[in-house]
Amino acid sequence: MLNNQENLEYLCKLSNVVSKKISPVNSINAINKLLKTYLNINKTEIIIWDNNSMLLKSFGDDLKLYDDKNSEKEINYIYSSLSVFNGSKFYFNENEFDCDLKEEEQYQITELKSDNNTIIFPLVANNEVFGLLKTDSEKTTYTKDFFSLLNITSKLISGAVINYILNDQMEVSLNFYKAMKDIAKIIESQYELSYIIPMIGEMIDRFISSHLIYIFIYKDDEYKLVWPSACKDESVYKLLKKINLKTEYILSDNSKIGVFPLISEDTILGAIAAYSNIEKLLQKDIDYLVQLTRQSGLTIQRANVYAEVLQYATLDALTGLNNRRQFEIRIKQEVANATRNDTPLCGLMMDIDYFKKVNDTYGHAAGDCVLKQISDIIRNELREYDIACRYGGEEFFIILPQTKVAEATAVAQRLRKVIEESKINIKEAGVNGVNYIKITASIGVCEYNFELNANSFIQKADKALYEAKTTGRNRVIVF
Repeated sequence: MLNNQENLEYLCKLSNVVSKKISPVNSINAINKLLKTYLNINKTEIIIWDNNSMLLKSFGDDLKLYDDKNSEKEINYIYSSLSVFNGSKFYFNENEFDCDLKEEEQYQITELKSDNNTIIFPLVANNEVFGLLKTDSEKTTYTKDFFSLLNITSKLISGAVINYILNDQMEVSLNFYKAMKDIAKIIESQYELSYIIPMIGEMIDRFISSHLIYIFIYKDDEYKLVWPSACKDESVYKLLKKINLKTEYILSDNSKIGVFPLISEDTILGAIAAYSNIEKLLQKDIDYLVQLTRQSGLTIQRANVYAEVLQYATLDALTGLNNRRQFEIRIKQEVANATRNDTPLCGLMMDIDYFKKVNDTYGHAAGDCVLKQISDIIRNELREYDIACRYGGEEFFIILPQTKVAEATAVAQRLRKVIEESKINIKEAGVNGVNYIKITASIGVCEYNFELNANSFIQKADKALYEAKTTGRNRVIVF
């Protein structure tokens, strides 16, 4: 039995734990330690009833489902406890008592003895029970003071859990408005669907975390998955077939799957699907997805329009370098000039090392930051009459007119070294805790000779690049 000094010490330490902004896992571990030290309680669980999903969730597992790791008998016991609970009762070995113990109840408890005693106290907010504090103890003697301390403990924990849930909901809302803002930003700066689609998918995935997100494009009278790489659930495809121009969204019978059409200017562009075999889509998630698909539809429609325009443009929209179409024109011109004037010509084929890893680790927005800053480095390191082009993805081709192979190799080495020594700023991507990353590049060098045509000139530079990548990366290889 604790004395008054120990009671105060325990409550002081507990108050300190529940007031800290720490994760549920760390919080429950700290509470467990205190209860074991001061009250001889072996195990503590905080179980929450989610009215939206109608499921039990474990606070100690970052609000994951409680049902997944417990026996059917235990789950049924918890459900039955919640159904009859009110804020003034607690359970001791399946017997109900008032939180403010009376003398006859105190006597009854001292008569109840077992090797392992289960104690359940309600978690209450606004006079409603929203969960419970479940503990197991090997004590053999119980006092009124012991249960009074547990009662105070449950009240302190109730406030901490409610604060966590409210903060979590607020964070989700902030993520939503950030996602809307980011999609609006994409409209202004991005035109390629290969970049837009993954970025939209990643944004949605951040706050609809309970569901898998799929993005489909509608083409040739069918829905084709474009992000991520696979969707094996036939239920999703069955719902997609029900979409028409008047559809706002469609839910499966169990509300665990939803499809949200991407529509713009009376045209079905595709759909976003949210899938789970466990959790239902909550109304707030549905509202978010409806707004996001409307915004995404506008973005994709704009990208489609710009795709037609940009195929005739000369500059790549992201990097500002010559685009692939312009590269094909310029390489033919420079080969013809070198042949006609008998002047040297070299080409550099450059590839950013492990670029896929950047996208996978930090997101496509960070990948865009890398591409733009590498392009700036290329521009700064070249002469005015050199021709830098974005060849495709993370590959660049640099045409060096009137340049011999020794000079071209020196240019390539200088580029490689500057890139290696640069800190690439990815603050704009909003990656938590990461503002700068390091990048390297591999470069293949080829000198044009009169036996080559433009295509074979490019192929030889590409072969040199391949050798640079297969022999260790971050190096220059001359064909």
